[in-house]
Amino acid sequence: MGTISQFQDRIRPPARRIENEEEAISTARNLADTFRHQASERDINRILPFPELDALSVSGLTAISVPPEHEGLDVPNALLAEIVAIIAEADASIGETLENHFSVLETLRTQAAEDLKASLFARVLLGDRFAGATVAEGTELSREGPGYRLSGRMRQAPGILYADWIAAALTLPPGRQVTFYLSRNSEEVQVVDDWDGFGQRTNGSATTIAGAVHVDARSIAPATSAGSTGVSLGLLLKAGVALGIARAAWADLIAAMGDRSVSSSRLGEHAVGIEVTAAAVERAGRKLDIAQVNPVEAAMADAYFSASAAAITAGETALSAATALFELAGEASTGIGLNLDRHWRNARIHALSLPRDRLLHRAGDHTSKRNLNDISGVPQTL
Repeated sequence: MGTISQFQDRIRPPARRIENEEEAISTARNLADTFRHQASERDINRILPFPELDALSVSGLTAISVPPEHEGLDVPNALLAEIVAIIAEADASIGETLENHFSVLETLRTQAAEDLKASLFARVLLGDRFAGATVAEGTELSREGPGYRLSGRMRQAPGILYADWIAAALTLPPGRQVTFYLSRNSEEVQVVDDWDGFGQRTNGSATTIAGAVHVDARSIAPATSAGSTGVSLGLLLKAGVALGIARAAWADLIAAMGDRSVSSSRLGEHAVGIEVTAAAVERAGRKLDIAQVNPVEAAMADAYFSASAAAITAGETALSAATALFELAGEASTGIGLNLDRHWRNARIHALSLPRDRLLHRAGDHTSKRNLNDISGVPQTL
């Protein structure tokens, strides 16, 4: 049975401002060094990383994707994914929380009205964290004044336990898909800590209950569409988390091997797999940069395809590296106290949220269409 948690007004100092990309990457590495020390203990005992998440907020790292017009740094997407990977290598659950947070911010950037963006991005710069969720069937929604009254549940989603704001996706009559931005600091919003997965045990997944909460019309924005930069960024950051899990498993494999004799070709196979995954993530990040600057259909489709490829590749690499940890290190890796099985558990659970078959289907459609376009542009000879 889950426990109900109201948002706690913990005292959190205002966030620092990260001034450049070099500071962003060094901040991520410093935080990762700290998070890594107790990551295994947090996993074994399911100790929720509230202090670690607050440290992320105070460091300014949760605000590095805020657009320049809202006084943010707006780092390139490849760097954003690498920073998520760095944090996920230290603690995959914290990395997944960042994955959800930054995905919501991209939807806010592309879909919300200017007043709403200005208001919420200002909160991000102060250190507020966001998480996205989907309203479950059976939720009641009624018109009330300039807004709506919402009663019901939202499906489990990572980061909800740690969020200051929840971006709730739902459908308004007569079928208009929108996103509501709800403050956790509301008596009508409760969060049930009901996550019991065997991996990603401290990722903050929870069910949100809205007890007749009023939603102002000004806090509503159109929902993101399939293939949008918001969806593509979500896939890219999902790849970043999986890359971090793969790197963590690899580091523990090397440590566990010690003087054990292992085939160099087997080690090389996994080392190359991680490097290929990192390259796929970087390429997808560049494609997404282009789509954000020039959001035409071709660029958006190309970014979605590359992000899908990176996410699928990274998921496979994480599972492969986590499995190799036991195959190659042998008994040195099997001690319960070492808790090295958390890498496989994290990779397996994280992969469940990836719609692999749908992505592959769309990838096939995309490449077929692109090949047809290439052929149609070539002069035909008799």
